[in-house]
Amino acid sequence: MRLFDLRSMTRTEVVADVVLSVVFLTATAIFIGLRPDHWLLVGLFNVLYFASPTTRKLAVALLPFVVFAISYDWMRIKPNYEVNPIDVKDLYDAEMSWFGINVEGVRMIPGEYFNIHNTAVGDLLAGIFYLCWVPVPIAFGIWLYFKGEYLWYLRFALAFLFVNFLGFFFYYVHPAAPPWYVINYGFEADINTPGNVAGLSRFQELVGWHVFDNLYNKNANIFAAVPSLHAAYMLIALVYAKLSKQHWAMLAVFAVITVGIWWTAVYSAHHYIIDVLLGIACAIVGIAIFEWGLMRIGWFKRGIMRYENFINLATTTD
Repeated sequence: MRLFDLRSMTRTEVVADVVLSVVFLTATAIFIGLRPDHWLLVGLFNVLYFASPTTRKLAVALLPFVVFAISYDWMRIKPNYEVNPIDVKDLYDAEMSWFGINVEGVRMIPGEYFNIHNTAVGDLLAGIFYLCWVPVPIAFGIWLYFKGEYLWYLRFALAFLFVNFLGFFFYYVHPAAPPWYVINYGFEADINTPGNVAGLSRFQELVGWHVFDNLYNKNANIFAAVPSLHAAYMLIALVYAKLSKQHWAMLAVFAVITVGIWWTAVYSAHHYIIDVLLGIACAIVGIAIFEWGLMRIGWFKRGIMRYENFINLATTTD
């Protein structure tokens, strides 16, 4: 197979890909500033797109995840704290009222409690669970794709994207600080505060691997705690694993990771219990709207079926 196979592509396909790549890089350079990961994203997509008909269909199939990554990054253009006031104290007070813990006469939120009362085993598990929050759902989607369950893959990938858009919308409706912000900085909102690994620093110290520093240093906005999309992602994967009738062992593993991420979000002081509950609600509502709303709209369902047939035909005839 040639490294690049342009003979099977129309001129329109080549021009469209090149134009969109240039527009993305130019707009990102103007409004955000280019980083190595932007070049990596465009490079990987174009390698897949031009290498062969099979890899080109994979590139097109992965577009929901590409759009997710771009959308999250582009929230830097208009941060949510420029749209609505940042909630720092009210959310903390609500967490204290509903889920506060009394320890030796001192009342504290769960995040504060675990910030003091933690264990090496808990720190290790927390790091492992949080490393799964995006890679495992994406791996599940790719697994569905290579298994040939193209329709289920598309339903999962598009529902994943839809839940993200729903969560991003509420980020702008209600900008909110995470627990670690209050623990470290108090109740005064400072938009220049950098990202923070919070309780996950204990995992890094334990294993000597600063993976979370690299992730949270690129955080688009620290005032986006509500809803917790960390709590939503694995739940989406779990629901679609169930709907697509995957093996019980996969369901069991996904269930453990899902609950583990919910626990880690609070244990590491990255989210309030309220954030986690709202993240769960965001996933459930988003999936319900997608499956029992959008999928019942004729033109939308036909579009997904054409998308599925496009991938299926291309894969089986290549």
